[in-house]
Amino acid sequence: MSGEILFLNPVFKQMIWGGDRLGKDWPYQIPGDNTGECWAVSAHPNGDCTIKKGTYAGQTLSKLWEENPELFGNTGKDRFPLLVKIIDAKDDLSIQVHPDDNYAKVNENGSLGKTECWYVLDSREGASLVVGHNAANKDELTSMVREGKWNELLREIPVKKGDFIQIEPGTVHAIKGGLMILETQQNSDITYRVYDYNRLTNGKPRELHLEKSLDVITVPAKSVDESILEADKLPENKLNLLVACGYYKVWKLDVTEKFEMQQDQDFMIMSVINGEGMLNDEKICKGDHFILPCGYGGISIQGNLQLIVSAPA
Repeated sequence: MSGEILFLNPVFKQMIWGGDRLGKDWPYQIPGDNTGECWAVSAHPNGDCTIKKGTYAGQTLSKLWEENPELFGNTGKDRFPLLVKIIDAKDDLSIQVHPDDNYAKVNENGSLGKTECWYVLDSREGASLVVGHNAANKDELTSMVREGKWNELLREIPVKKGDFIQIEPGTVHAIKGGLMILETQQNSDITYRVYDYNRLTNGKPRELHLEKSLDVITVPAKSVDESILEADKLPENKLNLLVACGYYKVWKLDVTEKFEMQQDQDFMIMSVINGEGMLNDEKICKGDHFILPCGYGGISIQGNLQLIVSAPA
């Protein structure tokens, strides 16, 4: 075993649609009752996590990435590739779409695009998400957007705790009120807002990005069956792969006895989403987010806990 576990201090974001559950149901000190996002593992300029303890205590993740690339596999990439967040949606988020790398590089000052995925941590009865749309072609999409035919255009689908959804660039999507989501995504903060329910912030509607949205929305949308995976009853004490794409791999891990593995990725991110236990000689519990660096070696997890695990592709 080499190196040490990198525990992180989250960054919190207050949002028009945010709630208070990150302070009530999770062990966090939140800035207010409209806290919508916990940026749990982030090296983005809009929210740069610091290392909680150990050799690198107090350093930002972005600085660690630049100055100690050996911790992350010496990939040569110009930025930390992933961003993990928890979203507490008390109210509906806006209808959104994300660009891919090529579009973002040209139109958003060299930013990465945004591929992301969601694991539903909790949901109220009857919860739903917007994933995809009903337009058959680009002309139909454009006219429905311009005429505001949102009820006809948007595809709303029921979801429950334990569902997993991959959101490719170009997918129209929205997290609805009553959902808590763990999101794994590219290290990007580029979102195009398609529709915002005519809500006002400080007396004014929030900015929409219709032209860019129409540029990047995929037509036709993927089918519902391709969009949602049930991930709540997977084999225990085993890394269950949920998705592998060009940017990340994400697994679900339910530990009820003992789990052992080798950390053989460039690095691995682990988020404890329920329970508590021990990882080697470190206590871990719900709300902990940490990185196992390159070459960390063997790990043994004991206890009763659930984790979402990710690694760069």
